[in-house]
Amino acid sequence: MQLIRQLEATRDETLKYFALSDSELSRSYGPGKWPVRFILLHLSDSETVLFDRIRRILSEPRQVIWAYDQDAWARGLDYAQVPLELSRDVYQAVRAATIHYAGRYYESKGGLEFVHSETGVRTLRDEFDKVAEHNEHHLSQIRQALSRPV
Repeated sequence: MQLIRQLEATRDETLKYFALSDSELSRSYGPGKWPVRFILLHLSDSETVLFDRIRRILSEPRQVIWAYDQDAWARGLDYAQVPLELSRDVYQAVRAATIHYAGRYYESKGGLEFVHSETGVRTLRDEFDKVAEHNEHHLSQIRQALSRPV
């Protein structure tokens, strides 16, 4: 399945960035934008949020699921102090679970609906697709940050 390949490819690329040097982790893709370190922490947190949504949709379809404020999470969880290794392990474990559920339910239950508090009615399939798309979006930011002259 194409989605599984995307989830595996974005996982593999993301995991390698957790091993960057401190100077590389501090690079940003633009003025006022998050450094690579914060992007990686955000990816880990987002992975948990999206996986929670997937499980909620499978267990209790048609419920309202609230958006979250990524900047509030970065402040509230004090991204400057979060151990990168911890977030790496969380990301890797949750991605493995997401891949498992995608393999089982993307086709058979992909039409299950939920209501996103900001974007309205969405499906389980939409949420699985969002995991891969969201990760790829942030990988492009990391690539851009690392390609900028120092």
